[in-house]
Amino acid sequence: MLDRPRQTPLSLAVVCLLLFTGLAFAVSQDWAWLVDFDGTGRRFQEWADDKQPLTDVLRGVEKAFGLVGTSVLALTLAAVMWVKTHRRAAVLTVAVMAATIASTYGVKWLVARERPMWQDELWQLDNGAYPSGHASFMSALAGMTLVLAFMLVRRATIRRLVAVGVVLLVLVVCADRILLGRHYWTDLIGGILLGVGLVLLGVALYSPLPRSIALKAIPLPQAAGSTNDLAVVLNPIKVEDVEQFQAIVNQMAQDSGWKEPRWYFTTVEDSGTGQAEQASVDGADLVIVCGGDGTVREVCAELAGTGIPVGIVPAGTGNLLARNLDLPLFIRAAIDIALNGQDRAIDMVKVTGDELEDSHFLVMAGMGFDAAIMEGVNEEIKKKVGWIAYVLSALKALMFPTMRLEVSIDGGEFTKHRARTCVVGNVGSLQGGMVLIPDAAIDDGQLDVVLLYPRRFLSWIPLFVRVLSRREEKAGESVARFTGRSVVVRASQEVPRQLDGDLIAPGRELHMECIHGRLLVRVPR
Repeated sequence: MLDRPRQTPLSLAVVCLLLFTGLAFAVSQDWAWLVDFDGTGRRFQEWADDKQPLTDVLRGVEKAFGLVGTSVLALTLAAVMWVKTHRRAAVLTVAVMAATIASTYGVKWLVARERPMWQDELWQLDNGAYPSGHASFMSALAGMTLVLAFMLVRRATIRRLVAVGVVLLVLVVCADRILLGRHYWTDLIGGILLGVGLVLLGVALYSPLPRSIALKAIPLPQAAGSTNDLAVVLNPIKVEDVEQFQAIVNQMAQDSGWKEPRWYFTTVEDSGTGQAEQASVDGADLVIVCGGDGTVREVCAELAGTGIPVGIVPAGTGNLLARNLDLPLFIRAAIDIALNGQDRAIDMVKVTGDELEDSHFLVMAGMGFDAAIMEGVNEEIKKKVGWIAYVLSALKALMFPTMRLEVSIDGGEFTKHRARTCVVGNVGSLQGGMVLIPDAAIDDGQLDVVLLYPRRFLSWIPLFVRVLSRREEKAGESVARFTGRSVVVRASQEVPRQLDGDLIAPGRELHMECIHGRLLVRVPR
């Protein structure tokens, strides 16, 4: 809906509002067939009238989702959008709800329809019945929730759950009005038409999508010889609709002054290296990569040292590099920054080890529990619920066996340690946004090593509290930290290992060296 021409939501809004107006006229004229249809609601009220527990629940629903309740929910939703920097979405939410409230009470006054004579005797309502305020307010709120869900939530499963949830809530509120005898059927239909119509009208007149940086920021200086050639490396399984994604990028690139992009699609055999190399050979001035952490890592490694900036559109589950660079997870905003952001030089880490070809990482390497989490993730669950799959895997791996490790920093002597996990970070935030290394920076030329050693199952709780609260560790405690440009970690036996969330072959050693300022990436201005 948001990516379609404005005529689509505008046409649907006109249809809804015309039906609403026509129904208002029919109601005001007391058309016989409508009176007969509305009269069937009396049977439902009589059925619920003598069921006291049900009546108490119905009155609770009535209070919760009236003018005050829905207004509070709408303002909360708008506040969340505002804090998350989706300012246009916040403004639209408030505007739609305000228009719905004003229109509802205005039409109630104009039509002046009396309430059903059979409504609940306690707390009788005597203002206009058409349209139902509960129905119009809830329909508008549900409509805005759906708009924002389809705008911000990537997983179709979650979007469908949101859609089912809000529709069920609207139906519950409508049933409440009938069972309490507050409204006729046509009052509810009119309220739904009004709420939905105003949401569609709002989307048509004022898009909640953020405005491009190119429209509100001073253009950055262009590199000498730049021809505005753009390349996009896309992992096609990471976007729901490849053609729609291509259309969005093509349009946004044109609006930002770039040439129509050349497209390179990853394959099972080549997850980004060959595509990035070809984009470089073809003379790209900017390469945008859209995919998960693995695709991003391969493209970045290939373009490191070339001077070609990389724009990242995160489309995976972890999106570790994007999160640490403060890149938005909303696809349109990420594309906008990739096209119009500023370049930042960041570090890369060269990695070697037993049973491992020369490799690299941008975010972190892990041995032990950290890698066991990746190893235990159920891919089917991951497709359905995303990052929750990592939480489930972590719970199963909490008591990963203790490792005996030796650690050397910057070529120094090896020191011996016991740990359940070893993380070598180029950044501070790991999965779930947990700040494991508060002082780490992706452009400081240093690696940060963290060893965690909870001795018992319940020891994880105070350990996580200590890490999250950033308390200083005392001698003998279960956290050890080191910092240096090069790090060597040796285990006494083979253990699981991972780079940037991707499993590599189990082994005993990792040799890591930070290469300062190796890669240019696009970040927010």
